[in-house]
Amino acid sequence: MKGERALTGRIGSPPDRLLREEILEPQFRMEAERLLPWYVLAEKVLTLEYLRMGVLDHAQAARLGAALSKVDAAGLDPGAAMTDMVFAIESRVLALLEEAPPPGWHVDRSRNDLQACAQLLYGKERLLELATLVAACVRAGHTTAARHLDDLMPGYTHLQPAQVTTPAHYLTALTTHLLRTLSRLRDAYAGLDLSPLGAGAMTGLELPWDRPRMARLLGFAAAQPHTLVAVASRSWVLEVCAELSTAGVTLSRFVTDLMTWSGGGHGFVDLPDELAGISSAMPQKRNFPLLERVRGRAAHLSGHYLDAVLCQRATPYGNSVEVAKEGGVALTALLDGAASLFRLLRLVLERLRFRTEVMRAACEREYLGGFTLANLLTLRTGVPAREAQVIAGRYIAAAVAAGRPPFDADPHGLAALAAPYGVSVAEAEGLLRDSGNLRRMLGRGPGSPEPEAVASLLDEQRAELAGLERDWERLRATHRAAPAEVDRRLGEGPPIGGR
Repeated sequence: MKGERALTGRIGSPPDRLLREEILEPQFRMEAERLLPWYVLAEKVLTLEYLRMGVLDHAQAARLGAALSKVDAAGLDPGAAMTDMVFAIESRVLALLEEAPPPGWHVDRSRNDLQACAQLLYGKERLLELATLVAACVRAGHTTAARHLDDLMPGYTHLQPAQVTTPAHYLTALTTHLLRTLSRLRDAYAGLDLSPLGAGAMTGLELPWDRPRMARLLGFAAAQPHTLVAVASRSWVLEVCAELSTAGVTLSRFVTDLMTWSGGGHGFVDLPDELAGISSAMPQKRNFPLLERVRGRAAHLSGHYLDAVLCQRATPYGNSVEVAKEGGVALTALLDGAASLFRLLRLVLERLRFRTEVMRAACEREYLGGFTLANLLTLRTGVPAREAQVIAGRYIAAAVAAGRPPFDADPHGLAALAAPYGVSVAEAEGLLRDSGNLRRMLGRGPGSPEPEAVASLLDEQRAELAGLERDWERLRATHRAAPAEVDRRLGEGPPIGGR
């Protein structure tokens, strides 16, 4: 049966032109680009379920499956189907069939669960892609960190030089957060891994649909046990957006440091010419707009998250276009932005160059050993800890006022400050010598910048990354095997493609 047929008896006119142009056609184009393969997969699983229930026979199911496999964006006619994706797929299948469709096709069906199913399958696919990108950032961070285990740089608190650290220690803080993101996205994925198909409009359907079986065929871990939750909830959108927004906030802080360190006031880090920019007016300038782009794209993630929140806040708990479709605009933008962010971050981490001599010189000109001096005053000479802090601070203040380099030997000055505690000039000489030792200023033990500690942490993080990637690969294999298995069961040719 070819050609058009009525879709409803309740409305007698097609959608208004402005309604089509402003709302329906943009939505249709987005779904044709991103969701169509998943709509088709769900339609095929519904066809298999009709076969199981005896609504269709094998020949009918095979014919419908073959027609569904030919559905693509180019063949859809939104104008003939109220500019609705589900109706457009139905109309296209009818046009492809050589005979009238079986009477039971599309009996006991709703768009609500089908739309929710396509959105979840799309979300799963995008999270699997993002997991690959985040893991690549972790590996890039590890590679760069491993090159700088022994290189010293100033660490900052309150934007002031504070203690000696290393690029490796700093980068492993970044990869700690990236691994956390990878783990939390895996947890968020579990919220997408429950199938809504068969839930109907909100209370279930009337035929004996096997929802767990359909879930397995679609590559879901299980069926969503509550039919209202299946079609009304989009909390998974909020959870995914929240995790990526949180990651963006944290990454923006690291990128801010790189922007600061690449500036003329520090010169600690550099990027190659192909990742640099210029000034149109000042020929001496060599800018890094890439870092500004990365930080800016991290900011968009939080904006999209707020958009998704506001599209759901205070809406009735049931299926609605406001939640299911308007709320999805933010999700798509956020997923695209996050993918771009992680691709660019990986590029930065792979090409980042630390200027080790400049960093070491900065350590040598700062008074970073004050903490060490105070500790040694207490541990070696018995000066009470608070008084030792005061003595070390006064010694440094005098050195700064006199313009002396950090811990330039002035044992008489230190001995005079510590005289009430019996500190001799000879003792002061040893205290100053050891307090000015940059290597000694590195912290000790697990989690510290000590090269051995960072190397051990890198090993631990590599093992954690390997475990997370195995988890993601299992999820990826289950998700991507579903289309081929469904096509095999329908007895037809090649599987449908992915996104």
